[in-house]
Amino acid sequence: MVEIECLWECNDGLGETPIWVAEESSLYWADHVGPSIDLNGARKPSIRRLNFETGERTVWLMPEQVGSFGFREGGGLIGGSNSGFCAIDLERGTFERILDPEPDKPFNRLNDGKIDRHGRYWCGSMDGKLRDESSCLYRFDPDLSCRRVAEDFTFICSNGIAFDPQDTRMYFGDTKGGMIYVFDFDIDEGRIENRRPFFSVADYAPPPAIVDGATVDAEGFYWFALNLGGKLLRVAPDGRLDREIDMPVRTPTCVTFGGDDYETLLVTSQQAFAAPEELKQHPQPGSVFAVHGLGVRGLPEPRFAG
Repeated sequence: MVEIECLWECNDGLGETPIWVAEESSLYWADHVGPSIDLNGARKPSIRRLNFETGERTVWLMPEQVGSFGFREGGGLIGGSNSGFCAIDLERGTFERILDPEPDKPFNRLNDGKIDRHGRYWCGSMDGKLRDESSCLYRFDPDLSCRRVAEDFTFICSNGIAFDPQDTRMYFGDTKGGMIYVFDFDIDEGRIENRRPFFSVADYAPPPAIVDGATVDAEGFYWFALNLGGKLLRVAPDGRLDREIDMPVRTPTCVTFGGDDYETLLVTSQQAFAAPEELKQHPQPGSVFAVHGLGVRGLPEPRFAG
């Protein structure tokens, strides 16, 4: 039986990028926008941690939005932010800007991203105005070099990047286009090609519902958050809708597996763009949730090799 537990009513403005760290029994994630922290509505982006054994809750304020991040093999984090790729050390409290792949696009920032099993960071950008198809996909390598990939492909907002367990597919969610695509993925060469439609979000749910963050389970099924649609969807490798989970909030944003044997689906959400009537109807937007009893398990997230 599926059960949904609210782990922390943390009022995330825009929670994203949940990552389970097994050796710490902890969930990390980013709040891109930040909760309202004063009467003037000031918001501060952050990275958060919830320790499942001790219940300890930790918040590190960030100098700018961190659209996604991953852990580095040598310690610390690699991230994609408003100003490009960055190195973050939570213990030292440092934030080092490394490289901006789009210095000529002042309204763009890096958004959703994932690390592959060879330790490369794949990240897409987004137009902060959510209007222009000016955004691209990038591969950030362990030597801290950056290369644009899928050069014939532009979009408004990147989301839903995930790799299948066999390392033969990379999934990508075009948020404003209402489509999830799949690429053939050559992990040895670090190459993606043959982009094709995988699942039409626009055909499944009308706007404003959008594809948001995603993961892939050990059976190769793709899970994603249907933001503004109040659901989590599991899609089979052949593009068939396999399962729907109704969430207690309308704004789930991203999913990952964690907990014992990666059998729990962990879900972030947002409150920053929820209308007042939505807040009354769904009183826990911006919380972090655990979905128990799914009968499937996930896989650990790889670490950046640089």
